[in-house]
Amino acid sequence: MVKSTGMVKGAEMQKSVCRFTYQFHRMHLMVWLTLVLFVGCGIQNQETVRIKSQSSPTVANVDASRIIQADNEPQNWLVHGRTYGEQRYSPLSQITEDNLDRLGLAWFYDFETKRGMEATPIVVDGVIYVSGSWSRVYALSAKNGELLWEYNPKVPPQWAVNLCCDVVNRGVAVWKGMVYVGTLDGRLIALNAEDGQVVWSVQTTPIDKPYSITGAPRIVKDKVIIGNGGAELGVRGFVSAYDAKTGEMHWRFYTVPGDPKDPFESLALERAAKTWKGGEWWKIGGGGTVWDSMAYDPVLDILYFGVGNGSPWSRYLRSPGGGDNLFLSSIVAVRPDTGEYIWHYQTTPGDSWDYTATQHMILADLKIEGQVRKVIMQAPKNGFFYVLDRETGEFISAKAFVDVNWASHVDAETGRPVIKPEAFYDKTKPFVSMPGPAGGHTWQPMSFNPQTGLVYLPAMSTAYPYQVDSKFEHQSFGWSTGIDDLVAAMPEDEAQRKAIKASLKGRLLAWDPVRQEPKWQVEHANIWNGGVVSTATNLVFQGNGEGFLNAYSADQGKKLWSFFAQTGIMAAPISYAVDGEQYIAVMAGWGGGVPLIIGGMLTDAANQNVSRLLVFKLGGDKQLPPLQVPHKELNPPPMTAPPETVQRGKALYHKYCGACHGNSVISGGILPDLRYTQLHPVWDQIVLDGLLSDRGMVSFRQVLTEQDAAAIQAYVIARAHQDMTNLKTKP
Repeated sequence: MVKSTGMVKGAEMQKSVCRFTYQFHRMHLMVWLTLVLFVGCGIQNQETVRIKSQSSPTVANVDASRIIQADNEPQNWLVHGRTYGEQRYSPLSQITEDNLDRLGLAWFYDFETKRGMEATPIVVDGVIYVSGSWSRVYALSAKNGELLWEYNPKVPPQWAVNLCCDVVNRGVAVWKGMVYVGTLDGRLIALNAEDGQVVWSVQTTPIDKPYSITGAPRIVKDKVIIGNGGAELGVRGFVSAYDAKTGEMHWRFYTVPGDPKDPFESLALERAAKTWKGGEWWKIGGGGTVWDSMAYDPVLDILYFGVGNGSPWSRYLRSPGGGDNLFLSSIVAVRPDTGEYIWHYQTTPGDSWDYTATQHMILADLKIEGQVRKVIMQAPKNGFFYVLDRETGEFISAKAFVDVNWASHVDAETGRPVIKPEAFYDKTKPFVSMPGPAGGHTWQPMSFNPQTGLVYLPAMSTAYPYQVDSKFEHQSFGWSTGIDDLVAAMPEDEAQRKAIKASLKGRLLAWDPVRQEPKWQVEHANIWNGGVVSTATNLVFQGNGEGFLNAYSADQGKKLWSFFAQTGIMAAPISYAVDGEQYIAVMAGWGGGVPLIIGGMLTDAANQNVSRLLVFKLGGDKQLPPLQVPHKELNPPPMTAPPETVQRGKALYHKYCGACHGNSVISGGILPDLRYTQLHPVWDQIVLDGLLSDRGMVSFRQVLTEQDAAAIQAYVIARAHQDMTNLKTKP
């Protein structure tokens, strides 16, 4: 076993006569050095670090021909969606409805973390390559789970403050003997597939801005395609392509226009700028981050990527004159060689609701009105299921797959949603939208089964009260959505919280993309559930927030098999084979955006993180160790603050703390529940001085005063007393 730490040994900045060798251990020093380099040498933010030669192509020798012909080797799972078309369908047929009762745990691997797991494993020739929290990478034997090597990119814990939705990673890419991963602090790293040693590393994002990477890279024609996140915190989105062998950047596509006084990076952006009217969006960034889904058609030679929400959320703030604000909430098609724009389709013009179009996209050939159409399908956050012509971007159809009230329908002629006027909220006019910012569907992958012709979709029904923050000012620290966080706070009355909880619905939908209607659906107890894989033997596998991995019949949705995983499952399962035996594998581990923010509103069984890779086969007989459930008891300090201080603390808490520690101080079980904390004697040292910065809890002194910190503490103590009283009065 080899453990690689990825310590940087040298730096070579392209297109510069300057040469510097440096090491850094503190975030402020890294930022300072970068600024010096930028000013002193006039270079671009493209640092490439090479520390060893490329590995032998005999290990993990994945190339375009293998991916295009993936059906010829169904025992492997070569890319994120198994094929370039991202269908997540396995042709393997050993595990069937008739023998599912023999499916058992073959092996499991425990990770050294208690954070969310969202990755899709890649399987090549008997080896599993997978990423975990904090962008760590693991290579394991696909037959027995033996750890072959692991790699820790040593992301500074303090960078966690720049993440909207947990320190997660959705997977790696494998190509010609190397393994590629994007890191939370914006690096793209190439590893030797034999031993996990770093081959090259490049900083893909400006390190003085709150960018992050949580999505899996894609590799097309020897180019590693990677996007980024950070729209909630105020950045400008882009997607980039790097040489798979050297790390040299080939092209970059910005998704929103920059300062109109500067030259546009492309003709596409020049046209897009005409859809932004008024305002100074570029000072905040504009958003439009490409943080997850991509797909590729090798016949048409088109790369597709999904674009995220605006920054801030409301068009009222970023573009007060109106306009569609391209390319927010859009599917964009480009040439993979150059990044040249081909076409786009915008799912939510003028997006004001965090309705990203970064959700999973699937390529398929469907017979529609007697004609076989090459389509791209997506179920983005806004609640409509879209079918488009993937060659031209032509709109074919769209129907709501969950409850939708922000638009009446999508017009069949124009392909545009008919948005209700009241949906555009402002400072005085709120709007309770369905879906909310969690979406009708978010990053959890869906699956298309060519045998049934159905898409299996993890769907959610949610609502959210939007109102513009009347005191909004962009800050370089923390979220910049422009939403009044206090309006969106959960009620503190337990009965009201129960009513809201009952309204949150999660389900597995079998969706007919031709008829645009559900074939069947399975209701879940939680809204936050896992991705999906379907197989050639009429099976659909999905994990859920209650902690179970389930198998259903693909044609009818009948539950056929279940396994208790001891923790909520968000990731999508895969299927592979070794030595003639078929396996089902899934990453288990509770976390992500919804569990962090409102996890306490969900089923209690999910609020336990046990981060594992679970692998099943026929005849598997392994058992998980007993689940250890910690005992917690409310014992807060006395309440001494006046009501006005508590109320002020409530507003500050929801502005700066709720995204990690839970709405209304109800933790989702991933990060500490502050109602139970015993750290009140060192509260200021933690909140203001960064006492726990090595654990990701940075100092908030740049945005909070001592009085602010005391007010937040008073609110936390008040909430603990309130819930302690509720527990005592329960019958």
